[in-house]
Amino acid sequence: MNFPILRLIVLLTTSFGQSLSTNGQLWTNVLTSNDVPNGQSYIESTMGYIPTLSLFKELPDNQLVDMEWAYRLDRTYSGDSLLHYNESHHRYWVRYSSEKLEARLGLQKIVFGPSYVLRSLSWFDTIDLRDPTGQTDGVEAFRLRWFPSNSLSLWSWAINNDQDTLSYGSRVELSNAAGEWGLTYHQDPSKSLQQISQMGISGSHSRLAIDYRYDGFIGFWNESALISSDRAKIIMSTVGADYTLPIANGILVMAEYMSISNKFDSDESSQSYTALMATMPLGIINQLMLISHFDMEENHSYNYIRWNSTYDHYSLNFILSISPKRAEYLPIIMPNTLAGFGTGFQFMFIYNH
Repeated sequence: MNFPILRLIVLLTTSFGQSLSTNGQLWTNVLTSNDVPNGQSYIESTMGYIPTLSLFKELPDNQLVDMEWAYRLDRTYSGDSLLHYNESHHRYWVRYSSEKLEARLGLQKIVFGPSYVLRSLSWFDTIDLRDPTGQTDGVEAFRLRWFPSNSLSLWSWAINNDQDTLSYGSRVELSNAAGEWGLTYHQDPSKSLQQISQMGISGSHSRLAIDYRYDGFIGFWNESALISSDRAKIIMSTVGADYTLPIANGILVMAEYMSISNKFDSDESSQSYTALMATMPLGIINQLMLISHFDMEENHSYNYIRWNSTYDHYSLNFILSISPKRAEYLPIIMPNTLAGFGTGFQFMFIYNH
């Protein structure tokens, strides 16, 4: 826990209490599957809540100081047995912003890149389109963004990991008639295992990436990243496209392809994935979504269908998932959750206030 930042938030809360607001997200989820781990129930349930406290203070010349604090509580049960619990800070940050500058310090979300499902630039987040809550983990960081013009933005950051090791990086974003461009660099000196999108890498390493998006008759995007250390070199690339079919209220179809080349010492391997997504609004309230994800090397497919009804403050989500069973994987240690294995049905209720 970063006590200096929390003390600063308390001080700002005392000073700017007249601009205080509260909100939160409550969710409950019930899941069943035909692939149940030994000794567990075929019913798995989750309850969670994230209360959020926000405040702001407007300053002269379109300047603003604001903060946010959020705390996450969730429990997962297999039948009536506790399977997992979590109580932790979800966000705590303080931000200064003006027309040309934004500086934010604390536990925050850092997300970039145009891809949706197969995300080569998922470096600091855990966003998953299959999660109706839209939540992502944060990182303890100082992030600075400068906007010299409407078409150019410059980012820089320093991130503190669980071992109190600072990593740092920067990003440039350019928008013009040809599309939207991004160039990103990150240097991580820590020795621990780091999860980067679909891959993991140990030890000190650097990351260099370029991304591009064009919106015209169709949408097109690319993310390409090079992650390198003394012993390993990983090349990841995602290409994707989307188009809205003029049927009914419009059906958005999207396809992405990811290739990964992994070299460790003298060993080399490669992986490739394909993802297809379609979303169709059904009136104002209802929407149908389909996501299919294919692992080309392992010959596995993962299918996800969601019907959600969204109202002013709450949503109802009915989810059918079809994935390989545990027996279809190599003999490795598997998570003891029902999620992600076999054919499952899930209902999730989300309330936002």
